[in-house]
This record gives sequence, C-alpha cells and structure tokens, in this order.
Amino acid sequence: MSQTSTPAQSPAVATAGERVDETADRTADPTADPTVKETVEELPRPRRFADVKGWFWPADQLLFDWFLTHQRDTDPQGRGDLLELGAYLGKSAIFVGGYLRDGEEFTVCDLWDSPAPDDPNSAEMGRSYSTLTRRAFEANYLSFHDTLPTLVQAPTSVITSRVGPGSCRFVHVDASHLYEHVHGDIEAARELLQPEGIVAFDDFRAEHCPGVSAAVWGAVPTTGLKPICITGTKLYGTWGDPAPVREALLAWLGTREDLWHGVEEVAGRPLVRIKGTKAKVPAQPRSRHEPEPDSAPEPAPEPRVGASAPRVPAAATPPRPPRSRIRRLVRDLLPPILTRAIVRRRKA
Repeated sequence: MSQTSTPAQSPAVATAGERVDETADRTADPTADPTVKETVEELPRPRRFADVKGWFWPADQLLFDWFLTHQRDTDPQGRGDLLELGAYLGKSAIFVGGYLRDGEEFTVCDLWDSPAPDDPNSAEMGRSYSTLTRRAFEANYLSFHDTLPTLVQAPTSVITSRVGPGSCRFVHVDASHLYEHVHGDIEAARELLQPEGIVAFDDFRAEHCPGVSAAVWGAVPTTGLKPICITGTKLYGTWGDPAPVREALLAWLGTREDLWHGVEEVAGRPLVRIKGTKAKVPAQPRSRHEPEPDSAPEPAPEPRVGASAPRVPAAATPPRPPRSRIRRLVRDLLPPILTRAIVRRRKA
C-alpha cells in the first residue's frame, strides 16, 4: 500500500530542524536552483554505480537483491512500501529504488545538511559525514532513476508521522550510531513493517558503533526481533515468522559458490552466517551518464586482386638435441679410428 501524502511544511513551522519535502517536482535538476552554493561541476555525475561514494558491499547487494526479489516472486500481487532511514549520498537508496513496484512508495529520511537535534548527534555527523548534502544525494539518485523518492529531511524520530503503520515490506536502517537513536529507529521499523516484512540494520557489529550493537541485539529479547542472517556489516531480521524465508535463503545460498555460509543457534533460533569476501555483485543500476561502449574495431582490409600472397617465413630448423653425457664420454675415450668406424656403421 502507498502512504498517504502529507502536505509539505514550510521551514518556518518545521520543528527540530525538520525540513519535510515531499517535493512537487521530483524530476527537477538539483543544479537548477541558482541560490545553492554548489555548481554543476561540484555535484556528482556518477558514470557507474561503483562511482557513488558509500559503503555497500557486494554480499549485502546480493542479499538486498535476494530479499526484494523473493518478496516480488512469492507475493506478485502484494504491495508494500520501501523505507530507508539514513542515506548518506544515496548508494543503497539507488539500489533499493530499482525494486519499487507500481503503487508503492519509497521514502528516504535523513538530516542531510540540516542541523542535528542534539549535540552528540551533531558531533558524530561532523566526524563522519563532512560531505553529506541533500543536493549531492539528489544528483546521484537522478543519475540512475527518473524521479526522486519521497524525501523527509528531518531526524528519523519523525518518520512514524510520515509513513503509515504496517505499510512497509522492507526497511533499511543506517542512520545515527548513538544507542538512544538506534533504539528509536528499531521501534519505528517495528511499527512501520508489515507482519512478515524484512528489516536490515547496518553497522550492527562495527567496533566504532557499540551503540548500534547494543540496541540491535537488545531488541531480540525485548521486542521479539528474530534475526535471519548476518554478514560482516548488516543484520537481517523480521518480527514475523522467519522460518519460510530462512529456508528459501538457505536453498539459494546452496547454489552460490561465491558466498560461504554456516548456521548456528542464537537465542534459541537458527542464525545464518554469511561471508562474502568472494561475492560477485548482482546486476548494477545503470547511470544515464554511462559512457557509450567503444565502437567495434575496423575489419582488416581485403587483399588486392592479383596481389601475391604474403610470404610465410620457413620454419626454423629445430636445433639438434644436445649430446648425452655418455656419448660425449665414449667419444673422448675411444681412439678416433674406432669412433669413425662406429659412426659409419650407424649411418649404413
């Protein structure tokens, strides 16, 4: 189901640095506003998906592709919106946007260049995301898609007022790394997901993000989150029944030679561990700036009528094999007259 559209608020009445923009013209060129500081040259024009800055590893690309495709194949008539909390410059959002179906809504929530609502979050953004701007996100996204998703430029704490409860089939959480904020994002994802919807948490095990680890693993006993699988960077789970999707995932993993996997019990349930150091990326979104393929090489000119065929050099005479050590010894020890007699006899 699609979310109900909310009228855009003016910056004058927005709260906590909020700028909600369910933009009227989602195809607008992000460089068209003459009041912005960035010039056309300063905004990104990625020629390939790999050119978009961000952290979205091949193993997770494969899993995003698998989960989103599995949802389409097992429920082709179903509907469910897509949601991303935290977008940086749009790498994962560009990828997720390719799985949007007719009648569905894709919402992306991020502060971008708005002030953070509290000092700890502001300090974290200053350390990690100095190049984070909404204009760069828009330029990247429109390099691969015709229209922008619904953009909510605000803290993720407002998302439950912008997206309908139980409306999402897939939620990607990659926003603040602070425990209190991640805890709130988990509660939001639980409220907004459909019963069998999938949630993906980024940085759940990174050493620089202990708040994410504490909040995500803490949600297992306290909220009923059921982990399905983990990679080196993301945890995938559901608040529904994980068994059917886990069995389908294991069947798919059994066909992949580029992904190692194992299963072990965690909190009383099977958890699939996936290692993707050799993972082969799935089909990549194509940029409108992608260079044209090189033209085919010109064929070799046909020989002129009556022209003599090119001379083929004669094969070189193979070198004589070196004399064996025994033959050299015999030649040196025998009298010359006897040696010549043996040679003439062998030639006869």
